[in-house]
Order: sequence, then C-alpha cells, then structure tokens
Amino acid sequence: MAPPKNQTPDREANVRSVNRAIDILKAFSIGKPSMSVIEIQEKVNLSRPTVYRLLETLAAHGLVRAYGTPQRFSLDYEVGRLGQTWVAGLDPVASGLPILERLHQETRETVALALTRELQHLYVWEMPSPHVMSMSRGIGPMDHLTRGASGKVILAFMNEKDANSVLLTTPKDIDKKTVLKQLEKIRIDKYYVARGEIFPGALGIAAPYFDRSNCVTGAVVVYGPEVRFSDETITKTIKLVVESAMAISATLGHVASLEVGSKSAPRSGVAAGTR
Repeated sequence: MAPPKNQTPDREANVRSVNRAIDILKAFSIGKPSMSVIEIQEKVNLSRPTVYRLLETLAAHGLVRAYGTPQRFSLDYEVGRLGQTWVAGLDPVASGLPILERLHQETRETVALALTRELQHLYVWEMPSPHVMSMSRGIGPMDHLTRGASGKVILAFMNEKDANSVLLTTPKDIDKKTVLKQLEKIRIDKYYVARGEIFPGALGIAAPYFDRSNCVTGAVVVYGPEVRFSDETITKTIKLVVESAMAISATLGHVASLEVGSKSAPRSGVAAGTR
C-alpha cells in the first residue's frame, strides 16, 4: 500500500519506529518490570535486530536501561519523571494528596485514587498498606465498572447514557440485576463495600468524588485483607473514606453536600427501570 500523498516514505518509517518503540515501553508491567531481549521480542513481535536498535534509542533518552549478565532491560528514570509530571497535572491528585495521605495514616490500609476515563476507570495514585500482609493493584486501568468498590461507586453516579453503555458490556459472570440493586443503594449511601469481588479474601470500601459541574470524576478507595476489617473497623473506614471523597470534591469546586444518607447528592438515573 502506497503511503498517503502528504506522507513521505521517510516520515512513514519514522512513525512506524515511534509506534514500535511505544510498544516496547508498554511491554513492561508490574508483573514483568525487567525482561531479556527474547522476552521483549516475543511481546512486540519484532526481529531481534529491530528490538536491539529501538532499545538503544530508548536507552539514549533515559527511557530504558540495560544491566546484568545475561543482559536484561527495564524502564529507566525518564519514565518515572514523565509519570510524576502526568500525576502532578491531574487535579484530583494535585489537590487531594494531603487528604489521601491523611486517610492512609488513619486507616493503615492501601489507599488509592481512581479517575474516570470515558467509560472506564484507572488508578492514578496508590499508597500500599504498611502491614506485612497487604494488597496492591498498581497504577493503570482497572476492571469493568460493574466489578469492585471503586468501579461501582463511579457507575452509580454516571449520567444515564454512559451508565447504560457500560451496563451493555457487563461481563457474563456478573449478574446485572444484582448490580442494578447495588447501584441504587450506592446512590443512597454514597459508598460501597465490596467483598472478594476483585481478590478472594479482600475487602474494598469506596466513595465517589465530583467536580464543579456536578459530574462524578472518580473514587477514593481503601482496601486490604478482609480478616483485618471488623464491623467496627468497617464503620470507621466508611466514615473516613466518605469524608475524604467529600474533601476532594470540595477542592475540585463541587458545592453540593454529599453527607452519608443525605438526599442532596446528584442522581444519575442509571438504567431504565432502576428507580
């Protein structure tokens, strides 16, 4: 196929190289923070000479580093700097960090901040529990919005059109009728407690936060092993999570009250027949 008239062969080759380099960077993950050339090659489906050439270019820019014998590769300092820049530019993190850090100190469990992105949500900040037995999900896209505490509190307050679009893609292993009942309750309680929905034996407590236009922007979530959460601890943590979400909402210019049990929070009317 010939390149577009406004795109020369050289430009097309440059774009292809950029795409391949991005594929290499995205090949690294929490589960695979370092890899050999062979492992990288398997993930990106490129020839070994091409992988080596791109790795050398990425290393020259501080995005990848090589170490050890046999040689392995991992992401380098420049990726961290870009990540910090990205996080610093997110209003909920920039304004809510002191609130989240205080929540972490008070609960001593893993605390995370979820952010909506179209019909999905991702974790943009996480501080693991100091306990030896702790849980961490990392930064990045999360499960379907119908699974887990953070996803459901976001879904409960989405506008009707978006919420229905999400519900149309509900995974087969999730009962949609049960989810609809849960969403209705969440819109009354302003929080949700999930038990074992993501990890067996895990408990998550989440509350939504809103922006100045009254739109749900994300969720504050605390989670950890269920064995550490007595009824008293759950009650206390719910209060702390809801208060933290309200505080972040306030920093984003949201003025409506979101007190637990109040009727003044925005309603989304999620899915026909749910009210």
